[in-house]
Amino acid sequence: MSAPLLITGGRIFRGLSGGFAEALLVQDGRVAAVGPAEEVERAAPNGARRVDLAGRVAIPAFNEAHMHLLPYGLALSQVNLRAEQVTTLDELLRRVGEAARKVPKGAWVLGRGYDHGALDVGRHPTAEELDRVSPDNPVHIVRTCGHMSVANTAAIRAAGVGHNTPDPEGGAIERRGGELTGLFQERAMRLVVDSIPLPSEDAMVAAIEAAGHDLAARGFASASDMNVGMTAGLNEIAAYRRALAEGRLIQRMWQVLAGNPEGIAEAAWNEGLRPDHTHDMLAWGAVKVFGDGSAGGLTAAFFEPYLESAGGGTGMFMFPDETIHRLLALYHRQGWQLDIHAIGDAAIEQVLVGMEKADTEEAPLAGRRHRIEHCGFLNAGQRARMKAHGIIPVPQPSFMYEFGDLYVRNLGQARAEAAYPMRTWLEEGHNPAASTDCPVCSVDPFANLFTMVTRRTNKGTVLGPEEALTMEQAVHCYTWCGAHSQFAEGRRGTLEPGMQADIAVLSRDIFAIPPEELLAVEADLTLRGGEPIFDRHGALRAAAA
Repeated sequence: MSAPLLITGGRIFRGLSGGFAEALLVQDGRVAAVGPAEEVERAAPNGARRVDLAGRVAIPAFNEAHMHLLPYGLALSQVNLRAEQVTTLDELLRRVGEAARKVPKGAWVLGRGYDHGALDVGRHPTAEELDRVSPDNPVHIVRTCGHMSVANTAAIRAAGVGHNTPDPEGGAIERRGGELTGLFQERAMRLVVDSIPLPSEDAMVAAIEAAGHDLAARGFASASDMNVGMTAGLNEIAAYRRALAEGRLIQRMWQVLAGNPEGIAEAAWNEGLRPDHTHDMLAWGAVKVFGDGSAGGLTAAFFEPYLESAGGGTGMFMFPDETIHRLLALYHRQGWQLDIHAIGDAAIEQVLVGMEKADTEEAPLAGRRHRIEHCGFLNAGQRARMKAHGIIPVPQPSFMYEFGDLYVRNLGQARAEAAYPMRTWLEEGHNPAASTDCPVCSVDPFANLFTMVTRRTNKGTVLGPEEALTMEQAVHCYTWCGAHSQFAEGRRGTLEPGMQADIAVLSRDIFAIPPEELLAVEADLTLRGGEPIFDRHGALRAAAA
């Protein structure tokens, strides 16, 4: 362990219950003292390192409770098609074509992040258009939500898909006039994905490390990988274990196994992997099953249809009731936490009923902290049942920031206003764990905080202002609630004595600035267990000198 560390010179947010302190002392990786400056200074031993906040603020480090860390790391080297950079079809095609020219003939070109609703043409690209810029290389680009993708002709051919290929259960292959357009939705995406060469273990470990450094630079000391196994099967488990052994795992990770029939949960169980909530760096805690798709992509399952102007329909269930309920009961009996994807109210109902059916005297729901991931559009009755069973919503306020205007277009003003009700959840005691679903959304925590305290989209639309949080509440949802969702609230998520010294020092006091200035805030220092995993200005190097 390094020398004790004393943090003074600014406000320290202990947590929602503890409020603010003037100073904090770290010893042996934990918070040793926190409170008035004079009192904490007296407790500091000789030789303690010092960090002067100089008016900045220290908070518990962020916890990214729902993201896909390995896919994010891999995507850092893929074609960036995110809407903040790509707003025209021509620019999308230019980027794909440029990438195709840089790789050998026949090599795959992969991209991520386009939003057809944000493109000037207002639609998905087509296989024919991708063929024009990449005639000799298979191309597969994934929409920002991760629930649909477009492949060019070479990729479709590599997948063995023809115009007569049937739609798989829970998926759709788009056709127009009997011809393939290149669009694959939901579970149909696996037809193409399974044809893409798997990344090597070296590449995966490098991606885990790269993503970890990126998150550390944003103030995260804890994160998650919400669908382990869907990129490279069981090899992903080996990659994470190797990253840990080599000291290249940067965040404390909460791992969630892919549990759909095409996932690895069954194989991992057969190889002896069991639920473990206690490992501080690599906890294998949960299994994920998909209930529906995305509201932006018109595949989230609703009781009431999407607006006719957006295409109508009620979305898509991934599985019939019998199948998904059987899967939930199986993983529940095995002792896994259930972290189940459901966005629309009809999918939330299907998942909630399945969890309730799994509740038995031998395997009760009480204390299991099963989670409904996203949980964006639900009703009061569903909230009450979730609260009664201790089922946690794990929402992404960033969806409101990046997709809120699309929700209005697809679902109408009233449903968009009521989406992701953060204040209601918090006041009812649901402990909502704020997150981003990165790489679906940017992992930027300050945009997420901005939306939680303003309910504004990135276009300036205010949706459901009554659901806005105070900054203290927003940070609580992004720290303690994330830890609680991972059975770790007794170890991290606040800066109280005895807690792990997972701390983020921010460039501004976010509790004292206008919300509009949040988007320019950065993390200056990130500690995990009192040790720096990111130090923008060399504060600890200077303190140790």
